[in-house]
Amino acid sequence: MSSKTKRIRDKWRSKSWYTVVAPSYFGNVELGAVPADEPEKLIGRTIDSTLYDVTNDFSHQYLKMYFQITEVDGKTAKTTFKGHEYSRDYLRSLVRRRTTKIDGLFSIATRDEYKLQVAVSAFSLSRIRTSQEKEIRTIMDKIIKQKASTLTLDQIAQEIVLGKIASDIYNEAKKIAPLRHVGIRKSKLVTQLAQLPAQKT
Repeated sequence: MSSKTKRIRDKWRSKSWYTVVAPSYFGNVELGAVPADEPEKLIGRTIDSTLYDVTNDFSHQYLKMYFQITEVDGKTAKTTFKGHEYSRDYLRSLVRRRTTKIDGLFSIATRDEYKLQVAVSAFSLSRIRTSQEKEIRTIMDKIIKQKASTLTLDQIAQEIVLGKIASDIYNEAKKIAPLRHVGIRKSKLVTQLAQLPAQKT
């Protein structure tokens, strides 16, 4: 065995494995295991998963989720919600010819003062006028900012990924034009890690 191979094996032997769990508001579900030679080095690391891994509902495979490690307790790495996005294949499947895609990008602040960026997309059943697009975008802005101002980070994270806010937008926007789908296709927590408290279990 070469000295280089031995060094690599020794390096891996010195690492311990830590179980990464979702925040309490996503049921403390196990997201996987990660190695580290010191637990402090895990802080700030982002773990990706899917909503299917959290809910065990196969229909949720299209939604990718991101969690950031904020605390290590023994062999358990605790996380907070960092964001989500639709998979590329799913987003492509929503696009149809002779229809309109209405996009909105918004910066929001939750009741407990976390800041997020969210991208909302609506897909019409047929082509719509520019004035209708503008009205629908205004509805997106109004509903998501009103929601954010009344919800904490854990509450809005659930409503974003489980489709509650998108449903509220759809019910209001369909009065402007017939819609096939409304969804928050992407979100990102922009509050700095240093400002994030550890999540309770």
